[in-house]
Amino acid sequence: MTQVVLIRPGSTDYHQQRLIQGTLDVPLNAEGHAEVKRLIEELRSLGMDAVYVSESEPALQTAEALARAFDVKCRKLDRLRNLDHGLWQGMAIDEIRLKQPKVYRQWQDAPECVCPPQGETLEAADDRIRLAMAKILKRHKGGVIGLVVPEPLASLVRRHITQGQLGDLWQATQTHGEWELLSPTLAGASS
Repeated sequence: MTQVVLIRPGSTDYHQQRLIQGTLDVPLNAEGHAEVKRLIEELRSLGMDAVYVSESEPALQTAEALARAFDVKCRKLDRLRNLDHGLWQGMAIDEIRLKQPKVYRQWQDAPECVCPPQGETLEAADDRIRLAMAKILKRHKGGVIGLVVPEPLASLVRRHITQGQLGDLWQATQTHGEWELLSPTLAGASS
């Protein structure tokens, strides 16, 4: 059975400033580099057969370090790019909460009903994830694969793999340098 290590890239200055990164390329900061070193040590006992990565700067920096440490290929997949937050990108989360309180609450309670201005819907991102995961799981019939994707896309990937709940995407956006081991459900593996 294939196991998926879902890995959030290390921290960036955007995380520390509580800014929405979305698809913007912001490199790892000093804390992020330290988190990547810690990730390598924590994941060493699991090992990995392959690493797939989103095409964002912090994800690439994280994935390339992991791939070197585990002597595996790092494969970029465009379908794993982060959710496009449109005009929200670069804004502080608190700024949206204050200026657009109704939309802020909707994004927290029912994000499927909200599309960031000039951004991407969760439905569109879910479609990309479904296609990416089908390709990855078809290629790997066993072993451990790493997926390095930023939040909130990582929350969507987790929901797809486990068929679980989405959770609070505002909180998830601030998650970095963490990992979790997931076993695809039959429904998630065959979608």
